Amino acid sequence: MESLAGPTGSRRAAARPPKEETVEPFTCHTGIVAPLDLPDIDTDQIMPARYLKRVEKSGFGQYLFDSWRYGPDRTPNADFVLNKPEYAGATILAAGPNFGCGSSREHAPWGLLDYGFRAIVAPSFADIFYNNCLQNGLLPVVLPAADVATIVQRARTTPGYRLTVDLKARRVRDEQGLKTPFPIDRFKRQCLLLGLDDIDLTLRHVIDAFEPERPAWLPKAGPIA
Repeated sequence: MESLAGPTGSRRAAARPPKEETVEPFTCHTGIVAPLDLPDIDTDQIMPARYLKRVEKSGFGQYLFDSWRYGPDRTPNADFVLNKPEYAGATILAAGPNFGCGSSREHAPWGLLDYGFRAIVAPSFADIFYNNCLQNGLLPVVLPAADVATIVQRARTTPGYRLTVDLKARRVRDEQGLKTPFPIDRFKRQCLLLGLDDIDLTLRHVIDAFEPERPAWLPKAGPIA
């Protein structure tokens, strides 16, 4: 298959219209792990329906796990993992099986990304949530339950416990000897490595089809304002 990356400085790249939101490429990420190993965490728990009125992707991080992070008077719940100082700045979430079940709302991965997470490790994910994550640059990593349990335990007992998620190598590792591969579709992996979503791919196909038919006497295509 031809690489999805177009030639640098080509007319194809120049003609690509800018998007308000872009997907950040994911290659290899190391970050603090926050453990939240509950099963069947649904999208309404991740991003409550009352906050779905925004039309842009940004700004949802403040509402992530809202009903768990705050009490009725908006006082932070000190027992919730994201409110504990040892997990401040966490960028990897270790979750339980069937994470992201429920509705198909894309706001759930938007909120996780906006909060600062780049990857989620879990034994399994709901299919729609899994694909929504990949579309937005958030990497869902499926690992054996025993490996996730090890990561959760180490995150709870080791201050500042960090995990490295290497998409290029398709492997997760830590400094305590954990080293395990994870599966991911080859095409989706390449899209995430390059930071491409469905809009990017559509634009590339449209421009690829248009350029060979463009009369030579027309001015060269430039950036679309």
